[in-house]
Amino acid sequence: MGLDDRILSLQRAVDRLVRRLRRGGAPEPTHRRFLIVQIDGLSRAVLDQGLASGHMPFLKRLLRRHGYRVQPMTVGLPTSTPAFQMAAMYGVRPDIPGFHYYDRERQTDIHFPRRGHAALVEAKLAAGRRGILEGGSAYGCVFTGGAENNLFTFASITRPSGRGLLAALSPFVVLGWVCVKSLLRTLIELGRAVPRFLANPLRRRQSRRWFMIKIGISIWMRGFFTMAVCRDLYAGAPAVYVNYIDYDEAAHAFGPRSRPALVTLRRVDRAIRQLWRVVRRVPEHQYDLYILSDHGQTACIPYRELTGGQRFERWIFDQLLNQPTGRGASEARADYGLARGIRARRQGTAGLFQHFLNYIDEDFLRRSDPEAHQQNGIRVISAGPNAFLYILDVKEPFDADALERRFPGLAEKLSQSPGVGLVLARSNKGPVCFWHGKRYLFLESGPGPFAERADALLVIQAIADLMTMPSAGDFVIYGIGAPHGHVSFIPEMGTHAGASPEELHTFIVHPAKVTLPSSINHPVQLYDHFIRYQEPS
Repeated sequence: MGLDDRILSLQRAVDRLVRRLRRGGAPEPTHRRFLIVQIDGLSRAVLDQGLASGHMPFLKRLLRRHGYRVQPMTVGLPTSTPAFQMAAMYGVRPDIPGFHYYDRERQTDIHFPRRGHAALVEAKLAAGRRGILEGGSAYGCVFTGGAENNLFTFASITRPSGRGLLAALSPFVVLGWVCVKSLLRTLIELGRAVPRFLANPLRRRQSRRWFMIKIGISIWMRGFFTMAVCRDLYAGAPAVYVNYIDYDEAAHAFGPRSRPALVTLRRVDRAIRQLWRVVRRVPEHQYDLYILSDHGQTACIPYRELTGGQRFERWIFDQLLNQPTGRGASEARADYGLARGIRARRQGTAGLFQHFLNYIDEDFLRRSDPEAHQQNGIRVISAGPNAFLYILDVKEPFDADALERRFPGLAEKLSQSPGVGLVLARSNKGPVCFWHGKRYLFLESGPGPFAERADALLVIQAIADLMTMPSAGDFVIYGIGAPHGHVSFIPEMGTHAGASPEELHTFIVHPAKVTLPSSINHPVQLYDHFIRYQEPS
Protein backbone atom coordinates (compact mmCIF):
# COMPACT_ATOMS: atom_id res chain seq x y z
CA MET A 1 0.00 0.00 0.00
CA GLY A 2 1.43 3.38 -1.04
CA LEU A 3 1.58 6.49 1.10
CA ASP A 4 -1.42 8.04 -0.66
CA ASP A 5 -3.49 4.95 0.16
CA ARG A 6 -2.40 5.00 3.80
CA ILE A 7 -3.31 8.67 4.09
CA LEU A 8 -6.71 8.00 2.53
CA SER A 9 -7.29 5.10 4.93
CA LEU A 10 -6.60 7.42 7.85
CA GLN A 11 -8.88 10.02 6.31
CA ARG A 12 -11.65 7.44 5.94
CA ALA A 13 -11.44 6.73 9.65
CA VAL A 14 -11.81 10.45 10.38
CA ASP A 15 -14.73 10.66 7.93
CA ARG A 16 -16.51 7.77 9.61
CA LEU A 17 -16.15 9.49 12.97
CA VAL A 18 -17.50 12.78 11.62
CA ARG A 19 -20.38 10.99 9.92
CA ARG A 20 -21.38 9.26 13.13
CA LEU A 21 -21.23 12.52 15.04
CA ARG A 22 -22.99 14.78 12.56
CA ARG A 23 -24.22 13.09 9.40
CA GLY A 24 -25.69 9.70 10.20
CA GLY A 25 -24.83 6.41 8.51
CA ALA A 26 -22.93 5.70 5.33
CA PRO A 27 -24.85 5.87 2.03
CA GLU A 28 -26.69 2.75 0.93
CA PRO A 29 -25.70 1.23 -2.44
CA THR A 30 -29.17 1.79 -3.93
CA HIS A 31 -28.05 2.82 -7.43
CA ARG A 32 -25.00 3.23 -9.61
CA ARG A 33 -22.79 6.28 -9.27
CA PHE A 34 -20.49 8.04 -11.70
CA LEU A 35 -17.16 9.84 -11.82
CA ILE A 36 -16.45 12.21 -14.72
CA VAL A 37 -12.84 13.20 -15.34
CA GLN A 38 -12.62 16.12 -17.75
CA ILE A 39 -9.28 16.71 -19.47
CA ASP A 40 -9.86 20.33 -20.33
CA GLY A 41 -9.01 21.38 -23.88
CA LEU A 42 -7.88 18.00 -25.25
CA SER A 43 -8.96 17.33 -28.83
CA ARG A 44 -9.50 13.84 -30.22
CA ALA A 45 -6.50 14.33 -32.50
CA VAL A 46 -4.13 15.17 -29.63
CA LEU A 47 -5.62 12.35 -27.54
CA ASP A 48 -4.65 9.93 -30.31
CA GLN A 49 -1.19 11.50 -30.43
CA GLY A 50 -0.80 11.19 -26.66
CA LEU A 51 -1.81 7.52 -26.74
CA ALA A 52 0.55 6.74 -29.62
CA SER A 53 3.52 8.65 -28.19
CA GLY A 54 3.35 7.04 -24.74
CA HIS A 55 2.23 10.15 -22.87
CA MET A 56 -0.94 8.39 -21.64
CA PRO A 57 0.11 4.80 -20.87
CA PHE A 58 -2.61 4.09 -18.32
CA LEU A 59 -5.44 5.31 -20.52
CA LYS A 60 -4.04 3.19 -23.33
CA ARG A 61 -4.08 0.15 -21.03
CA LEU A 62 -7.60 1.00 -19.90
CA LEU A 63 -8.75 0.87 -23.51
CA ARG A 64 -6.85 -2.27 -24.46
CA ARG A 65 -7.19 -4.46 -21.38
CA HIS A 66 -10.17 -3.27 -19.37
CA GLY A 67 -12.86 -2.94 -22.00
CA TYR A 68 -13.19 0.83 -22.06
CA ARG A 69 -14.16 2.48 -25.32
CA VAL A 70 -13.56 5.84 -26.97
CA GLN A 71 -16.57 7.47 -28.58
CA PRO A 72 -16.22 10.56 -30.81
CA MET A 73 -18.03 13.68 -29.71
CA THR A 74 -18.73 17.01 -31.40
CA VAL A 75 -19.20 19.82 -28.90
CA GLY A 76 -20.90 22.58 -30.91
CA LEU A 77 -20.16 26.31 -30.83
CA PRO A 78 -18.62 28.00 -29.05
CA THR A 79 -16.01 25.38 -28.27
CA SER A 80 -15.59 26.50 -24.67
CA THR A 81 -15.91 25.10 -21.16
CA PRO A 82 -18.90 27.21 -19.97
CA ALA A 83 -21.08 26.28 -22.96
CA PHE A 84 -20.13 22.60 -22.72
CA GLN A 85 -20.71 22.25 -18.98
CA MET A 86 -24.01 24.14 -18.96
CA ALA A 87 -25.35 21.87 -21.72
CA ALA A 88 -24.05 18.63 -20.20
CA MET A 89 -24.90 19.45 -16.58
CA TYR A 90 -28.40 20.88 -17.10
CA GLY A 91 -29.57 19.72 -20.53
CA VAL A 92 -30.06 23.19 -22.01
CA ARG A 93 -28.74 24.75 -25.20
CA PRO A 94 -27.20 27.73 -23.45
CA ASP A 95 -27.04 31.39 -24.35
CA ILE A 96 -23.26 31.44 -23.81
CA PRO A 97 -21.58 32.62 -27.04
CA GLY A 98 -18.10 32.85 -25.54
CA PHE A 99 -15.94 33.11 -22.44
CA HIS A 100 -16.53 36.88 -22.51
CA TYR A 101 -19.60 38.52 -24.05
CA TYR A 102 -22.23 41.23 -23.58
CA ASP A 103 -25.54 40.40 -21.89
CA ARG A 104 -28.16 42.51 -23.66
CA GLU A 105 -30.82 41.89 -21.01
CA ARG A 106 -28.64 43.10 -18.15
CA GLN A 107 -26.69 45.54 -20.34
CA THR A 108 -23.38 44.43 -18.93
CA ASP A 109 -20.42 42.26 -19.83
CA ILE A 110 -20.25 38.63 -18.72
CA HIS A 111 -16.68 37.45 -18.15
CA PHE A 112 -16.44 34.15 -16.33
CA PRO A 113 -13.32 34.85 -14.24
CA ARG A 114 -15.12 37.81 -12.66
CA ARG A 115 -16.66 37.36 -9.27
CA GLY A 116 -20.28 36.26 -9.40
CA HIS A 117 -20.66 36.07 -13.17
CA ALA A 118 -20.73 32.27 -13.45
CA ALA A 119 -23.25 32.07 -10.60
CA LEU A 120 -25.41 34.68 -12.34
CA VAL A 121 -25.38 32.74 -15.62
CA GLU A 122 -26.07 29.42 -13.87
CA ALA A 123 -29.03 30.84 -11.96
CA LYS A 124 -30.52 32.28 -15.15
CA LEU A 125 -29.98 29.40 -17.59
CA ALA A 126 -30.45 26.46 -15.22
CA ALA A 127 -33.53 27.80 -13.42
CA GLY A 128 -35.83 24.90 -12.57
CA ARG A 129 -33.50 22.29 -14.05
CA ARG A 130 -32.06 19.38 -12.08
CA GLY A 131 -28.28 19.15 -12.29
CA ILE A 132 -26.49 15.86 -12.90
CA LEU A 133 -24.26 16.41 -9.84
CA GLU A 134 -27.08 16.73 -7.31
CA GLY A 135 -25.77 15.59 -3.93
CA GLY A 136 -22.25 15.16 -5.30
CA SER A 137 -19.06 17.15 -5.83
CA ALA A 138 -17.53 19.41 -8.49
CA TYR A 139 -13.85 20.37 -8.67
CA GLY A 140 -12.39 23.00 -11.00
CA CYS A 141 -15.60 23.45 -13.00
CA VAL A 142 -17.34 26.58 -14.25
CA PHE A 143 -20.79 25.59 -12.93
CA THR A 144 -21.87 23.50 -9.95
CA GLY A 145 -24.23 21.14 -11.77
CA GLY A 146 -26.23 21.02 -8.52
CA ALA A 147 -23.29 19.65 -6.52
CA GLU A 148 -23.34 20.04 -2.74
CA ASN A 149 -19.56 20.30 -2.52
CA ASN A 150 -17.73 22.70 -4.82
CA LEU A 151 -14.09 23.68 -4.89
CA PHE A 152 -12.47 26.10 -7.34
CA THR A 153 -15.77 26.15 -9.23
CA PHE A 154 -16.39 29.57 -10.80
CA ALA A 155 -20.07 29.64 -9.83
CA SER A 156 -19.21 29.21 -6.14
CA ILE A 157 -15.64 30.51 -5.99
CA THR A 158 -16.52 33.09 -3.32
CA ARG A 159 -18.79 30.73 -1.38
CA PRO A 160 -17.36 27.20 -1.49
CA SER A 161 -20.02 24.89 -0.13
CA GLY A 162 -19.72 22.78 2.97
CA ARG A 163 -21.78 21.09 5.65
CA GLY A 164 -20.73 22.67 8.87
CA LEU A 165 -17.47 23.22 10.72
CA LEU A 166 -16.69 19.55 11.28
CA ALA A 167 -17.32 18.80 7.62
CA ALA A 168 -14.99 21.61 6.64
CA LEU A 169 -12.24 20.48 8.98
CA SER A 170 -12.62 16.74 8.48
CA PRO A 171 -10.35 16.49 5.39
CA PHE A 172 -7.40 17.89 7.35
CA VAL A 173 -5.49 14.63 6.92
CA VAL A 174 -5.77 14.72 3.13
CA LEU A 175 -5.13 18.46 3.02
CA GLY A 176 -2.05 18.17 5.19
CA TRP A 177 -0.68 15.30 3.12
CA VAL A 178 -1.27 17.16 -0.16
CA CYS A 179 0.56 20.19 1.22
CA VAL A 180 3.53 18.11 2.37
CA LYS A 181 3.75 16.13 -0.88
CA SER A 182 3.26 19.19 -3.08
CA LEU A 183 5.87 21.16 -1.15
CA LEU A 184 8.40 18.36 -1.61
CA ARG A 185 7.64 18.17 -5.33
CA THR A 186 7.94 21.95 -5.60
CA LEU A 187 11.40 21.82 -4.04
CA ILE A 188 12.41 19.01 -6.40
CA GLU A 189 11.18 20.94 -9.45
CA LEU A 190 12.93 24.07 -8.21
CA GLY A 191 16.16 22.09 -7.91
CA ARG A 192 15.75 20.90 -11.49
CA ALA A 193 14.82 24.33 -12.81
CA VAL A 194 17.77 26.30 -11.44
CA PRO A 195 20.43 24.48 -13.52
CA ARG A 196 18.27 24.93 -16.63
CA PHE A 197 17.97 28.65 -15.97
CA LEU A 198 21.74 28.96 -15.59
CA ALA A 199 22.60 26.72 -18.54
CA ASN A 200 20.41 28.49 -21.09
CA PRO A 201 19.83 32.18 -20.27
CA LEU A 202 18.05 32.74 -23.60
CA ARG A 203 15.24 30.39 -22.55
CA ARG A 204 14.79 31.72 -19.02
CA ARG A 205 11.48 33.41 -19.78
CA GLN A 206 9.96 30.29 -21.33
CA SER A 207 11.35 28.12 -18.52
CA ARG A 208 9.89 30.47 -15.93
CA ARG A 209 6.49 30.32 -17.61
CA TRP A 210 6.55 26.54 -17.69
CA PHE A 211 7.72 26.34 -14.08
CA MET A 212 4.76 28.44 -12.90
CA ILE A 213 2.24 26.23 -14.70
CA LYS A 214 3.93 23.06 -13.49
CA ILE A 215 3.99 24.12 -9.85
CA GLY A 216 0.70 25.97 -9.54
CA ILE A 217 -1.54 23.67 -11.56
CA SER A 218 0.19 20.37 -12.25
CA ILE A 219 1.38 19.82 -8.69
CA TRP A 220 -0.72 21.72 -6.19
CA MET A 221 -4.15 21.97 -7.82
CA ARG A 222 -4.14 18.57 -9.49
CA GLY A 223 -2.78 16.91 -6.34
CA PHE A 224 -5.49 18.37 -4.15
CA PHE A 225 -8.25 17.60 -6.65
CA THR A 226 -7.13 13.99 -6.96
CA MET A 227 -6.97 13.33 -3.23
CA ALA A 228 -10.29 15.11 -2.64
CA VAL A 229 -11.99 13.02 -5.33
CA CYS A 230 -10.52 9.84 -3.83
CA ARG A 231 -12.05 10.81 -0.52
CA ASP A 232 -15.43 11.37 -2.20
CA LEU A 233 -15.25 7.96 -3.88
CA TYR A 234 -14.53 6.18 -0.62
CA ALA A 235 -17.42 8.09 0.99
CA GLY A 236 -19.84 7.08 -1.78
CA ALA A 237 -20.68 10.49 -3.25
CA PRO A 238 -23.44 9.92 -5.84
CA ALA A 239 -21.75 11.96 -8.58
CA VAL A 240 -18.30 13.51 -8.92
CA TYR A 241 -17.00 15.79 -11.69
CA VAL A 242 -13.33 16.82 -11.69
CA ASN A 243 -11.84 19.11 -14.32
CA TYR A 244 -8.08 18.85 -14.79
CA ILE A 245 -6.95 22.08 -16.46
CA ASP A 246 -3.23 21.21 -16.72
CA TYR A 247 -3.23 20.50 -20.45
CA ASP A 248 -5.53 23.40 -21.38
CA GLU A 249 -3.36 25.99 -19.65
CA ALA A 250 -0.12 24.62 -21.10
CA ALA A 251 -1.70 24.50 -24.56
CA HIS A 252 -2.83 28.12 -24.29
CA ALA A 253 0.67 29.16 -23.30
CA PHE A 254 2.81 27.03 -25.63
CA GLY A 255 0.50 25.46 -28.23
CA PRO A 256 -1.67 22.32 -28.18
CA ARG A 257 1.03 19.99 -29.56
CA SER A 258 3.97 21.56 -27.74
CA ARG A 259 6.21 19.47 -25.52
CA PRO A 260 5.04 21.21 -22.29
CA ALA A 261 1.41 20.52 -23.21
CA LEU A 262 2.04 16.85 -23.99
CA VAL A 263 4.04 16.39 -20.78
CA THR A 264 1.01 17.46 -18.74
CA LEU A 265 -0.94 14.56 -20.25
CA ARG A 266 1.37 12.10 -18.52
CA ARG A 267 0.62 13.70 -15.15
CA VAL A 268 -3.12 13.72 -15.78
CA ASP A 269 -2.84 10.08 -16.86
CA ARG A 270 -1.28 9.24 -13.47
CA ALA A 271 -4.11 11.00 -11.67
CA ILE A 272 -6.67 9.01 -13.66
CA ARG A 273 -4.87 5.80 -12.73
CA GLN A 274 -5.07 6.72 -9.05
CA LEU A 275 -8.80 7.45 -9.29
CA TRP A 276 -9.48 4.23 -11.20
CA ARG A 277 -7.75 2.20 -8.48
CA VAL A 278 -10.01 3.74 -5.85
CA VAL A 279 -13.07 2.97 -7.99
CA ARG A 280 -11.92 -0.67 -8.09
CA ARG A 281 -11.51 -0.74 -4.29
CA VAL A 282 -15.11 0.33 -3.60
CA PRO A 283 -17.21 -2.00 -5.80
CA GLU A 284 -20.10 -1.63 -3.34
CA HIS A 285 -20.57 1.96 -4.57
CA GLN A 286 -20.92 0.83 -8.22
CA TYR A 287 -19.02 3.69 -9.86
CA ASP A 288 -18.83 4.14 -13.62
CA LEU A 289 -15.75 6.08 -14.75
CA TYR A 290 -15.99 8.49 -17.69
CA ILE A 291 -13.13 10.48 -19.21
CA LEU A 292 -14.04 13.27 -21.61
CA SER A 293 -12.98 16.60 -23.04
CA ASP A 294 -15.08 19.74 -23.36
CA HIS A 295 -13.33 21.12 -26.45
CA GLY A 296 -10.05 20.97 -28.30
CA GLN A 297 -7.48 23.63 -29.10
CA THR A 298 -5.71 24.77 -32.24
CA ALA A 299 -2.38 26.54 -32.65
CA CYS A 300 -2.73 30.24 -33.36
CA ILE A 301 -0.98 33.56 -33.90
CA PRO A 302 -1.77 36.41 -31.48
CA TYR A 303 -3.48 39.20 -33.41
CA ARG A 304 -1.14 41.85 -32.05
CA GLU A 305 1.82 40.12 -33.70
CA LEU A 306 0.20 40.89 -37.05
CA THR A 307 -0.43 44.54 -36.22
CA GLY A 308 2.64 45.56 -34.26
CA GLY A 309 0.78 45.58 -30.95
CA GLN A 310 -2.53 47.20 -31.94
CA ARG A 311 -5.61 45.73 -30.32
CA PHE A 312 -8.35 44.33 -32.54
CA GLU A 313 -11.00 46.57 -30.98
CA ARG A 314 -8.93 49.68 -31.58
CA TRP A 315 -8.27 48.64 -35.18
CA ILE A 316 -12.01 48.31 -35.85
CA PHE A 317 -12.77 51.74 -34.42
CA ASP A 318 -9.82 53.53 -36.00
CA GLN A 319 -9.65 51.86 -39.40
CA LEU A 320 -13.19 50.71 -40.20
CA LEU A 321 -15.67 52.79 -38.25
CA ASN A 322 -13.59 56.00 -38.41
CA GLN A 323 -14.71 57.18 -35.01
CA PRO A 324 -11.95 59.30 -33.46
CA THR A 325 -11.53 59.24 -29.73
CA GLY A 326 -11.98 62.35 -27.66
CA ARG A 327 -9.02 61.73 -25.39
CA GLY A 328 -5.98 63.93 -25.38
CA ALA A 329 -2.69 62.55 -26.64
CA SER A 330 -0.90 62.98 -23.32
CA GLU A 331 -3.65 61.14 -21.43
CA ALA A 332 -3.58 58.29 -23.92
CA ARG A 333 0.21 58.06 -23.66
CA ALA A 334 0.06 57.88 -19.87
CA ASP A 335 -2.45 55.05 -19.95
CA TYR A 336 -0.50 53.30 -22.68
CA GLY A 337 2.61 53.34 -20.50
CA LEU A 338 0.85 51.60 -17.61
CA ALA A 339 -0.90 49.16 -19.92
CA ARG A 340 2.44 48.37 -21.56
CA GLY A 341 3.85 47.56 -18.12
CA ILE A 342 0.99 45.15 -17.48
CA ARG A 343 1.58 43.52 -20.86
CA ALA A 344 5.31 43.22 -20.23
CA ARG A 345 4.62 41.42 -16.96
CA ARG A 346 2.05 39.24 -18.69
CA GLN A 347 4.52 38.17 -21.37
CA GLY A 348 6.68 36.62 -18.66
CA THR A 349 3.88 34.34 -17.49
CA ALA A 350 1.43 32.00 -19.07
CA GLY A 351 -1.56 29.74 -18.70
CA LEU A 352 -3.83 30.53 -15.76
CA PHE A 353 -1.50 33.38 -14.74
CA GLN A 354 -1.51 34.78 -18.26
CA HIS A 355 -5.32 34.64 -18.33
CA PHE A 356 -5.40 36.51 -15.02
CA LEU A 357 -3.12 39.23 -16.35
CA ASN A 358 -5.10 39.37 -19.60
CA TYR A 359 -8.12 40.00 -17.38
CA ILE A 360 -6.31 42.81 -15.51
CA ASP A 361 -5.22 44.31 -18.83
CA GLU A 362 -8.76 44.21 -20.22
CA ASP A 363 -10.31 45.72 -17.10
CA PHE A 364 -7.62 48.39 -16.83
CA LEU A 365 -8.12 49.51 -20.41
CA ARG A 366 -11.89 49.41 -19.98
CA ARG A 367 -11.66 51.82 -17.06
CA SER A 368 -8.82 54.05 -18.25
CA ASP A 369 -9.75 54.04 -21.93
CA PRO A 370 -13.39 52.96 -22.31
CA GLU A 371 -13.27 53.98 -25.97
CA ALA A 372 -10.85 51.11 -26.58
CA HIS A 373 -13.90 48.83 -26.30
CA GLN A 374 -16.91 51.08 -26.85
CA GLN A 375 -17.62 54.16 -28.94
CA ASN A 376 -20.87 55.87 -29.92
CA GLY A 377 -23.11 52.99 -28.95
CA ILE A 378 -20.91 50.27 -30.46
CA ARG A 379 -19.16 47.73 -28.25
CA VAL A 380 -16.44 45.31 -29.38
CA ILE A 381 -15.33 42.40 -27.18
CA SER A 382 -12.39 40.12 -27.96
CA ALA A 383 -12.80 36.73 -26.29
CA GLY A 384 -10.15 34.53 -27.94
CA PRO A 385 -10.30 33.57 -31.61
CA ASN A 386 -13.78 35.10 -31.53
CA ALA A 387 -14.83 38.72 -31.15
CA PHE A 388 -18.28 40.30 -30.89
CA LEU A 389 -19.54 43.63 -32.23
CA TYR A 390 -22.72 44.87 -30.52
CA ILE A 391 -25.05 47.75 -31.41
CA LEU A 392 -26.13 49.00 -28.00
CA ASP A 393 -28.98 51.36 -28.88
CA VAL A 394 -31.37 48.50 -29.71
CA LYS A 395 -32.55 45.62 -27.54
CA GLU A 396 -32.79 42.99 -30.28
CA PRO A 397 -29.87 41.87 -32.45
CA PHE A 398 -29.57 43.44 -35.91
CA ASP A 399 -29.81 41.22 -38.96
CA ALA A 400 -27.32 41.36 -41.83
CA ASP A 401 -29.45 43.69 -43.98
CA ALA A 402 -29.96 46.18 -41.14
CA LEU A 403 -26.23 46.11 -40.43
CA GLU A 404 -25.48 46.77 -44.09
CA ARG A 405 -27.79 49.79 -44.11
CA ARG A 406 -26.17 51.19 -41.00
CA PHE A 407 -22.56 50.29 -41.86
CA PRO A 408 -22.31 49.86 -45.64
CA GLY A 409 -19.58 47.43 -46.63
CA LEU A 410 -18.36 46.82 -43.07
CA ALA A 411 -18.88 43.05 -43.08
CA GLU A 412 -17.02 42.62 -46.36
CA LYS A 413 -14.13 44.79 -45.16
CA LEU A 414 -13.89 42.85 -41.91
CA SER A 415 -13.84 39.52 -43.73
CA GLN A 416 -10.94 40.71 -45.92
CA SER A 417 -8.80 41.81 -42.98
CA PRO A 418 -5.47 39.99 -42.43
CA GLY A 419 -6.39 38.64 -38.99
CA VAL A 420 -9.98 37.63 -39.77
CA GLY A 421 -11.17 34.28 -41.07
CA LEU A 422 -14.90 34.86 -41.35
CA VAL A 423 -17.69 37.11 -40.11
CA LEU A 424 -21.15 35.86 -39.09
CA ALA A 425 -24.46 37.71 -38.92
CA ARG A 426 -28.15 36.85 -38.66
CA SER A 427 -30.97 36.80 -41.20
CA ASN A 428 -34.54 35.51 -41.34
CA LYS A 429 -33.22 32.66 -43.50
CA GLY A 430 -30.52 31.59 -41.08
CA PRO A 431 -26.93 32.63 -40.45
CA VAL A 432 -25.04 34.71 -43.01
CA CYS A 433 -21.30 34.20 -43.46
CA PHE A 434 -18.89 36.74 -44.93
CA TRP A 435 -15.70 35.11 -46.19
CA HIS A 436 -12.94 36.75 -48.22
CA GLY A 437 -15.26 39.63 -49.04
CA LYS A 438 -18.12 37.43 -50.27
CA ARG A 439 -21.50 36.83 -48.67
CA TYR A 440 -22.85 33.30 -48.16
CA LEU A 441 -26.29 32.26 -46.98
CA PHE A 442 -25.89 28.62 -46.05
CA LEU A 443 -29.49 27.67 -46.90
CA GLU A 444 -29.07 28.98 -50.44
CA SER A 445 -25.37 28.81 -51.28
CA GLY A 446 -24.37 25.62 -49.48
CA PRO A 447 -21.46 25.20 -47.07
CA GLY A 448 -19.38 28.05 -48.54
CA PRO A 449 -16.02 28.18 -46.73
CA PHE A 450 -16.62 24.71 -45.25
CA ALA A 451 -17.29 22.97 -48.57
CA GLU A 452 -14.14 20.83 -48.35
CA ARG A 453 -14.81 19.59 -44.83
CA ALA A 454 -16.34 16.18 -44.23
CA ASP A 455 -18.17 17.59 -41.20
CA ALA A 456 -19.56 20.63 -43.05
CA LEU A 457 -23.17 19.92 -42.03
CA LEU A 458 -22.18 19.72 -38.36
CA VAL A 459 -20.28 23.00 -38.62
CA ILE A 460 -23.22 24.77 -40.28
CA GLN A 461 -25.60 23.46 -37.60
CA ALA A 462 -23.21 24.64 -34.88
CA ILE A 463 -23.07 28.10 -36.48
CA ALA A 464 -26.87 28.18 -36.66
CA ASP A 465 -27.07 27.32 -32.94
CA LEU A 466 -24.53 30.04 -32.12
CA MET A 467 -26.36 32.73 -34.07
CA THR A 468 -29.68 31.96 -32.34
CA MET A 469 -28.11 32.93 -29.01
CA PRO A 470 -29.46 36.37 -28.01
CA SER A 471 -26.12 37.29 -26.43
CA ALA A 472 -24.04 36.63 -29.55
CA GLY A 473 -22.87 39.85 -31.18
CA ASP A 474 -24.58 41.49 -34.13
CA PHE A 475 -21.37 40.54 -35.87
CA VAL A 476 -19.48 37.46 -34.66
CA ILE A 477 -15.92 37.66 -35.96
CA TYR A 478 -13.57 34.68 -36.06
CA GLY A 479 -9.80 34.61 -36.50
CA ILE A 480 -10.01 30.89 -37.29
CA GLY A 481 -9.09 30.39 -40.95
CA ALA A 482 -7.44 33.81 -41.34
CA PRO A 483 -5.05 34.23 -44.32
CA HIS A 484 -1.91 33.95 -42.15
CA GLY A 485 -3.23 31.01 -40.13
CA HIS A 486 -5.57 30.79 -37.16
CA VAL A 487 -5.55 34.02 -35.14
CA SER A 488 -6.56 34.79 -31.56
CA PHE A 489 -7.56 38.31 -30.62
CA ILE A 490 -6.01 37.87 -27.16
CA PRO A 491 -2.36 36.92 -26.46
CA GLU A 492 -2.05 33.11 -26.56
CA MET A 493 -0.39 30.37 -28.61
CA GLY A 494 -3.27 27.89 -28.42
CA THR A 495 -6.91 28.88 -28.68
CA HIS A 496 -10.49 27.62 -28.82
CA ALA A 497 -14.07 28.83 -29.37
CA GLY A 498 -14.14 28.30 -33.13
CA ALA A 499 -15.12 25.55 -35.54
CA SER A 500 -11.76 24.17 -36.67
CA PRO A 501 -11.65 20.34 -36.54
CA GLU A 502 -9.15 20.47 -33.66
CA GLU A 503 -11.52 22.56 -31.54
CA LEU A 504 -14.79 20.91 -32.47
CA HIS A 505 -14.03 17.18 -32.23
CA THR A 506 -13.36 15.61 -28.84
CA PHE A 507 -14.20 12.29 -27.17
CA ILE A 508 -15.73 10.46 -24.25
CA VAL A 509 -14.17 7.30 -22.79
CA HIS A 510 -16.68 5.00 -21.10
CA PRO A 511 -17.06 1.43 -19.79
CA ALA A 512 -18.10 -1.11 -22.41
CA LYS A 513 -21.28 -1.95 -20.48
CA VAL A 514 -22.49 1.65 -20.80
CA THR A 515 -24.64 2.68 -23.76
CA LEU A 516 -24.33 6.27 -24.93
CA PRO A 517 -26.15 7.94 -27.83
CA SER A 518 -24.75 6.50 -31.05
CA SER A 519 -23.83 9.94 -32.37
CA ILE A 520 -23.03 12.79 -29.98
CA ASN A 521 -23.16 16.06 -31.90
CA HIS A 522 -23.80 18.38 -28.94
CA PRO A 523 -23.04 18.07 -25.20
CA VAL A 524 -26.74 18.53 -24.42
CA GLN A 525 -27.12 14.87 -25.45
CA LEU A 526 -25.07 13.80 -22.41
CA TYR A 527 -27.60 15.16 -19.93
CA ASP A 528 -30.25 12.45 -20.27
CA HIS A 529 -27.61 9.77 -19.81
CA PHE A 530 -26.12 11.19 -16.61
CA ILE A 531 -29.36 12.38 -15.02
CA ARG A 532 -30.58 8.77 -15.03
CA TYR A 533 -27.96 8.03 -12.36
CA GLN A 534 -30.03 10.19 -10.01
CA GLU A 535 -33.00 7.85 -10.35
CA PRO A 536 -33.25 4.84 -7.98
CA SER A 537 -32.64 1.56 -9.78
